[in-house]
Amino acid sequence: MFTGIVEDIGTVASLSPLRAGTALTVATGLPVGDFSLGESILVSGVCLTVTTKGRGSFTADVSKETLSKSTLGSVRPGAKVNLERALTLSGRLGGHIVYGHVDGTGVLREIRPLGEARVFHLQADPSIMKFVVYKGAVAVDGVSLTVSAVRQDGFELALIPLTLDRTTLGGARPGDRVNLEVDIVGKYVLSHLERRGEGGVTLDFLKKHGFS
Repeated sequence: MFTGIVEDIGTVASLSPLRAGTALTVATGLPVGDFSLGESILVSGVCLTVTTKGRGSFTADVSKETLSKSTLGSVRPGAKVNLERALTLSGRLGGHIVYGHVDGTGVLREIRPLGEARVFHLQADPSIMKFVVYKGAVAVDGVSLTVSAVRQDGFELALIPLTLDRTTLGGARPGDRVNLEVDIVGKYVLSHLERRGEGGVTLDFLKKHGFS
């Protein structure tokens, strides 16, 4: 489990084909010597397992399914990736709960200046949009962000200068694809409502549950 607070921007060092996917080696400034083989690490929003480690780099296997459902299928040596180690019980939950199970990808349609900040307009599939709510949380390439507006074809995010400086999103351009993971809480709520045969959160639903 992760928090969506990026610890380092790593660089893809190499890609080696495997029978069941690809071995991805990433160079990083994180203390790789402290890594344990088999531990989880978030790579641009995708939870991977460390299989080997070297001096200043680690390797993780990426399955064919993950390659097809995330942007890791198109990365090349030299590409920058957001990195975060798994949350510890004594750590701070500074962002929101992120599992690293990417729900799909979105396309960055527009970047607008907002003072020193930037507003990103992302286009996403309806299967993802049904979980996106105003002021809700979403992980974009592993970065915990807050939805500032919901549009018919997607949603918007306001990124402060610190986020732009400390994540790969600072170098994002219109047309780029990004990994998206919606808030797990929204998934549980929708699943609960569907099992009960309720269509969603309506005025009648809110009144029935004490909100008036």
